[in-house]
Amino acid sequence: MPLSVRADLADLPAYIPGRKIPGAIVLSSNEVSTRAPESVLAAIAAAAADMNRYPQMANDDVLVRTAEYLGVAEDRVTIGAGSVAIAQQFLQAMCTEGQEVLYAWRSFEAYPIITQIIGGRSIKVPLTADYRHDLDAMADAVTDDTRVVLVANPNNPTGTAMRTAELERFLDRVPDHVLIVLDEAYREFVTDPEVPDGLRLAEGRENVAVVRTFSKAYGLAGARVGYSVAPPVLTTAARKVGIPFAVNRVAQAGAIAAMDAAEELLARCRPVTVERERVHSALLEMGFEVPPSQANFVWLLLGERTAAFNEHCLDQKVVVRAFAGEGARVTVSGLPEENDAFLAAARSFAG
Repeated sequence: MPLSVRADLADLPAYIPGRKIPGAIVLSSNEVSTRAPESVLAAIAAAAADMNRYPQMANDDVLVRTAEYLGVAEDRVTIGAGSVAIAQQFLQAMCTEGQEVLYAWRSFEAYPIITQIIGGRSIKVPLTADYRHDLDAMADAVTDDTRVVLVANPNNPTGTAMRTAELERFLDRVPDHVLIVLDEAYREFVTDPEVPDGLRLAEGRENVAVVRTFSKAYGLAGARVGYSVAPPVLTTAARKVGIPFAVNRVAQAGAIAAMDAAEELLARCRPVTVERERVHSALLEMGFEVPPSQANFVWLLLGERTAAFNEHCLDQKVVVRAFAGEGARVTVSGLPEENDAFLAAARSFAG
């Protein structure tokens, strides 16, 4: 019998990263535009000097520092190679072949990928007319076969966010046998006081896990390290299915240093949110349909014009993240001159 691989992999959707073009302004990957603080870079350089040694397999120092930083017990924290890796660990810990993973669509493009990888079955619930999670429809879609519900708040790529009361009602409706993963990768850019802190919302709930990342606000996209906070039984399971040594030595050192420099790093989020509102208002004035965002990006509903918009921006040396036939996600930089270049490209396209 000839060698064969899983037949379903032929249908596995590909994750398409944001493009990087030398000399262009890159607004396609939701990275921050400023370098990490010198203290973080120094910690990474020091860790790199011992690159011939394995990192801590259980991420002990990062775990302890993260628990201290968040004010939670250590047995509630999991460290992984970015928040998406931890989300996949929760799916692996919860699901067997054919069981359901439910999420809004469109949402983070990795959700269908990690669901299929672990052998789960995706249940996609369309967004509302204003591009937000339809929480009532999602709750209605839960069945006895549902094992995990993935909820991105704010949502990627739309930037829209759910508020405390509606999210609490949803959590109350979901049965106890279903794990709810609150994906808060962009939490640090939220300015709406009605958008809840998932860590507080999850308190006392045994079926809620919150995942976050150091890639965005903390400026460590190149290091790939994230964390989750969940009840100990879920944490134990997620740790068991994690790949040993998945978080490398420099990532561990960078995460600790970033938490030590949190005041400086989180202060950098403020200019981004100010620019976000400026960019959003300017796009609306040009006639684009752009839902309000609570992340570090905006979402332009372009439909069949998406490809043309993407090519026009590339011609102007601005790289955006295009979703064919749907729209474009554009990172809002903390640098006004980069946002101005994008707005100039958008204006000339609209004109």
